Parts: sequence; structure tokens; C-alpha cells
Amino acid sequence: MENLLNALIITAIGMGITFAAIVVLWGMMAALTMLPDAQEKEENAPEAVSAAEQEAKIRAAAAAVALALAEQELSSARPLPPPPTAIVSAWQLGTRSRQMYEKGRRRK
Repeated sequence: MENLLNALIITAIGMGITFAAIVVLWGMMAALTMLPDAQEKEENAPEAVSAAEQEAKIRAAAAAVALALAEQELSSARPLPPPPTAIVSAWQLGTRSRQMYEKGRRRK
């Protein structure tokens, strides 16, 4: 009975540490996802970008899209077709192999 009680105490401590670590990691991830949002709002303030800078960014984006589309048309890379499906699945192969092995052992 004492061994069972010790096992339950060790299990409870282990589970407690595991769940505490999960909660700490969850809190850290939530904090990290909040930080970039605050920084982006400060950096992308509407009054910080002039009309000329915005127009230059639009032209650069349009040029990048045009270049990417032209490169895609010239590329010889195409999606590969999916491989043909196996006639026998891995599960069936394992089962059949086990059955053949067992039948071979019985005859000896």
C-alpha cells in the first residue's frame, strides 16, 4: 500500500510540473505574439510615410510581381505527379508476411 501511495505522489508531482511548464510556455508565447503588434503599430504610423515613399513602394511591389510572373513563365519546373498507389498497403503486406511465416513454422 505504501508503494502505491509513493507512486501516486510521484505521478502527481510529475503531472504538476508538466502542466506548470505548459502554462509557462503558453504565457510566454502569448507575450511574444503581443510584442510585434505593438512595434508594428508604432513603425507603420500613417504620418510617418510620405506620399512619394508610398508610391515608390507600390511601384517596387508591381515590378517584383511582374518579374516573378515572367520568371514563372520561363521556368521549366512543373509540379510532379503523385506516385502510383501501391497494390498492397503496408498493413496488408505485414499481415500477409506474418501469416506466411506462421504457416511455414507449423509445417516443420
